[in-house]
Amino acid sequence: MDDREGLLAVKKAERMSIQIYSSRSLMGAAAAVQVGEYMRRLLEEKDRRVRMVFAAAPSQSELYEGLVREQGIDWSRVDAFHMDEYIGLDSAAPQSFGTYLTARLFSRVKPGRVELLDGMADVEQECARYSELLREAPIDIVCLGIGENGHIAFNDPPVADFNDPALVKAVLLEEACRCQQVNDGCFSRLEEVPAHALTLTIPALMAAGQLVGIVPGGSKRSALQAALQDPVSTACPATILRSHPDMVLFTDREAFGL
Repeated sequence: MDDREGLLAVKKAERMSIQIYSSRSLMGAAAAVQVGEYMRRLLEEKDRRVRMVFAAAPSQSELYEGLVREQGIDWSRVDAFHMDEYIGLDSAAPQSFGTYLTARLFSRVKPGRVELLDGMADVEQECARYSELLREAPIDIVCLGIGENGHIAFNDPPVADFNDPALVKAVLLEEACRCQQVNDGCFSRLEEVPAHALTLTIPALMAAGQLVGIVPGGSKRSALQAALQDPVSTACPATILRSHPDMVLFTDREAFGL
């Protein structure tokens, strides 16, 4: 047993480090400490801003609650991006990923710069605009989850491409992905879930210096097992995370299967 509260085990999957906690709350708290350590170190080492990409999903809630409590972070020097957004969903809608992140994190820590994807804009122009923002400088940290169908961001198996030439693209969402949005309580019926979205591509995510994954709950068990054990392929897009040189995944007993 490690001295970190609730840590049950530390494992490896190729280059990925996996920390398994006894509860979802302790998992989220530990992930927040790790991300906070990364941020403070980068802010001390680099004479520039720290650039981060954040996932918007209920699985990330404990991480963001913990990050709000982290001390010694100069958020005014942080550029914040998010990794996906529904096409055609008003930015004021409660299901908007920009709204989620603003309410749970950005409005509370106040990053110096926040760049949100606009799902109401012209799709081609918005992909080009956001891609240019991402190209301004390297991304330092990505905080991400894994979907029930193995997706990362909205790179579902049918549209995932490990060699995608784009940084941001429009995608058709797989039904399993849309069902997860209902299961998570974000929408009441499948028919309400938009069928299309904007997403950062897999190369855009994998180019970051550090990846931190947060994957709690029994509903993610099969996807997590596939991500850690299956051959690397777009059948489970999250398998590619095992090849990143600096990837830490935080999970709990229910998701890992202890």
